[in-house]
Amino acid sequence: MDHDGTKGRTVSAAELFDGLGIEYEHAFVRLPAQRAAVEWLTARLGPGARVLDVGSGTGRPVADLLVRAGCEVTGIDVSREMVELASAQVPGARFEECDVRAFEAPAGGFDAVCAFFPLMMMSRAEAAATLRRMAGWLAPGGFLVTATVPADVEDVEIVWMERAVRVSSFSVEEYLRLQREECGLDVLHHALSVFAPDDDRAAPEEHLFTYARRPALTEGVASAD
Repeated sequence: MDHDGTKGRTVSAAELFDGLGIEYEHAFVRLPAQRAAVEWLTARLGPGARVLDVGSGTGRPVADLLVRAGCEVTGIDVSREMVELASAQVPGARFEECDVRAFEAPAGGFDAVCAFFPLMMMSRAEAAATLRRMAGWLAPGGFLVTATVPADVEDVEIVWMERAVRVSSFSVEEYLRLQREECGLDVLHHALSVFAPDDDRAAPEEHLFTYARRPALTEGVASAD
């Protein structure tokens, strides 16, 4: 992400991804750490597992890989263009135009939630609240697999893919603390990597991928939900 000292009109997440469309897939579809995360997840899910893909984009590669593994996939994205692309490209999944902050799901309604980079165009408070909500959507023993660009920033204007946007994020330590202490998850794995998108308009980015699990219920102990 490139910081920009100028103050101009910034675009919303919906405007950003409506404008990018299939270009986003072309730039980021070959992200190795993302594919590895989905493969790790599907190796632990049984046929028919209910998976929510938050910020599902064009449906590729995440929803497509999940469907191919036999999962029952729901994708949500704030961008209408992305939802239309995903519905056409991955007909085996169900996609909905929805901001994750407004999405309603039953407690324990999903066996896994994937959230690859959907939190950055929110305030830190909104992102933390969304992490807690996603954790609550997991069935006991369910998995939350996420990715973000770690940085200790709040409401910073940057230029990304030639668009001015405002972003917030967390340091690695704070992002892990949120999942462990505020979401009540066991973080099983986290790793930093650098990825260079297949688009000259996007600079190399540092990515943090995390694999976390909601503790399974102990026999005789009621759920805290």
